Amino acid sequence: MAPGVFVLGGAQTDFARHLAREGTGLDLVVGEIVDRTLEAAKLDVRAIEAIHVGNAFGELFTGQAQLGAMPATARPALWGLPASRHEAACASGSVAVLAAMAEIEAGRYECILVLGVEQERNVPGEIAARHLGAAAWIGHEGETARYLWPHMFSRIGDAYEERWGLRAEHLTAIAKKNLGNARDNPLAQTREWTWNAGTFADATANPPVEGRLRRYDCAQVTDGAAGVVLASARFAEAHARQTGIRAARISGWGHRTAALGLAAKLARATDPAQPLLPHLRQTVDDALRRAEVPGVLALDGVEVHDCFTVTEYLAIDHLGITAPGDAWKTIEAGMHERTGELPINPSGGLIGGGHPVGATGVRMLVDAAHQVTGTAGATQVEGAQTFGLLNIGGSGTTAVCLVVQGSSV
Repeated sequence: MAPGVFVLGGAQTDFARHLAREGTGLDLVVGEIVDRTLEAAKLDVRAIEAIHVGNAFGELFTGQAQLGAMPATARPALWGLPASRHEAACASGSVAVLAAMAEIEAGRYECILVLGVEQERNVPGEIAARHLGAAAWIGHEGETARYLWPHMFSRIGDAYEERWGLRAEHLTAIAKKNLGNARDNPLAQTREWTWNAGTFADATANPPVEGRLRRYDCAQVTDGAAGVVLASARFAEAHARQTGIRAARISGWGHRTAALGLAAKLARATDPAQPLLPHLRQTVDDALRRAEVPGVLALDGVEVHDCFTVTEYLAIDHLGITAPGDAWKTIEAGMHERTGELPINPSGGLIGGGHPVGATGVRMLVDAAHQVTGTAGATQVEGAQTFGLLNIGGSGTTAVCLVVQGSSV
């Protein structure tokens, strides 16, 4: 059997839900995602040996810390298992996945439950923006912005415009694609939104938020959770014989971190022939090399971190699909549509699907695993066998890339 860590199954909650209006707390949503994830994996809770939880802002939005203990709080059958909470801003879920992978690869455990969870809609929008801004360099950047993260990624767009040019219609095309894909995703936050081609040019329907970014350039404030069960090759093989489940294999990974401040990152971008954020490109290269994939075009699709349209635009050249600044060429060619040569965010991504921060990296892995096992439903990329994901925390501060492949298990 090929080496790697295997995904036995995964699930997510409905990202359109508003937990505070439901009267639902973190304990209830964590209990729900535990049950749904184990059901997807056809696994008894007694098989779980450890738990990792991705969560970025629990203390700020709900006052609740130590969320590694929430699974056992919600489901007493998990009482006593080793559990940890991981925080890396929007990459918290992927960092939780990496920690679980390391324990499996080290031989400590053979079957681990990984969850990501965030509640963000229980406070007014401007307070939510302030809480989310904790992932920037506090006191050093974005202090005059009403909405810090749209401001920061608008600055990244400004850097693109200065070096290579950037046209608004290419960002709009990304928004249209991801919102359109979300219409086919029964768990996407925006699946029932109504819009048409004229909406994006309408200053009332699509008002400015910060700088060059407008409403439809931005992912939503979201409540939700996602979960996966990860296992060793030996465990996955035995589980497949018992259940008939076809597991996905995580065959490659990359993980790099830069300094907090965006200005320091942009100050390093002095060569227009190189990517704007070289460490992000190195993260992708690390994952492809470890997976023994010859290049990004050998993938059948990618889930990327489109917290804003600028972020997906940046991801296209940092994945190595185009030269720096040339993402517009593949956007115009329709390359990243669900039926294109290299689909990006067939699920709807963050803009269409929703962005519960601590859950996003786990949700990406769930969708990638569904793609390579042929279980993605209406969002399925035909014939997908190898999928990537690129999860980013902060202003490109933390980057995680995974390569997920179908397997015979």
